[in-house]
Amino acid sequence: MMPVHAADVGSSRISRERTGLLSAEAESWSTFGVASVSDPSAFAPNLFSGLPKRYDLLAEILSCGQNHRWRNAMVEPVLAAKPARVLDVATGTAGVALLLAENSGAQITGLDLSEPMLRQSQVKVMRSSYAHQVHLVLARGEQLPFPDNVFDALTFTYLLRYVSEPAAALMEMARVVKPGGVMASLEFFVPPNPFWRSLWWLYTRLILPIGGWLGGRAWYDVGRFLGPSISRHYRYYPLAWTLDAWRAAGLAGVNFRVLSLGGGLVMWGRKADV
Repeated sequence: MMPVHAADVGSSRISRERTGLLSAEAESWSTFGVASVSDPSAFAPNLFSGLPKRYDLLAEILSCGQNHRWRNAMVEPVLAAKPARVLDVATGTAGVALLLAENSGAQITGLDLSEPMLRQSQVKVMRSSYAHQVHLVLARGEQLPFPDNVFDALTFTYLLRYVSEPAAALMEMARVVKPGGVMASLEFFVPPNPFWRSLWWLYTRLILPIGGWLGGRAWYDVGRFLGPSISRHYRYYPLAWTLDAWRAAGLAGVNFRVLSLGGGLVMWGRKADV
């Protein structure tokens, strides 16, 4: 099966001829304005811009070594549906895209708004056995360059804290999923239990920033940012709100799992039939 190609939504400084994998058809988001938490879609790429080659290690550190286990939990309902085409939004360095390719015959489109991340993704994909399955696209998750009802399934990872309107982003992602298709996500979470939450607070507010400082300025910035950003997100968008937002976006049978004593949250559902 041929990969899904993005619609022509603008020029890109990445050409398919030059990269072999990166789509020239998605709009380039490699130039960003002033980064601030009030502009999440601009803030995230700048925050991680110095870390693409070490992003996988960073994800394991930030998740206390649980990232791989959490990813497996997220893709489980997707793989059970046996999709032919899957869109992985906020693919980062293609960890989830490659996991999906490894465990299925599906064609995977990995999408991210960070050009440095996709450069690193390209290296990983080309070194893997799944280059024929994984196609990379430079675009925003809030403005997907695809028509309606294209993909059999969609995954997104650590995304909702970095968009200005999470409900609108969920609706946009659901738009490109076929009726009956599965959408699944992985996000950090705040442990509900007070004891584990206190340890989580200590880890995210003290240990991560100190460890990041030892690793350099880019690591320090991420380590200092993570914990407060997670807490802030769930103050505005608690779990009940998130479940309602998924349903409002057209997902049915929405379910979730809280993992690793509350540090991770996996959510999934099926797009309702029209």
